[in-house]
Amino acid sequence: MTDRFVATAKAVAGVNGLKDYPFAVIAHPIANNDDAVLREKARISVDAIVPLLTRR
Repeated sequence: MTDRFVATAKAVAGVNGLKDYPFAVIAHPIANNDDAVLREKARISVDAIVPLLTRR
């Protein structure tokens, strides 16, 4: 998700009993980013997502 929605996501996670739920976060916005910026944000996303999927 983008950083603009972190507070909302944390609130929803907390309401659902997952107050420490980990999120992968990239900079907002993405709508008008060019290909180079989107590729960099994708790289950042992968770097954040892999540990979330592979650690216990």
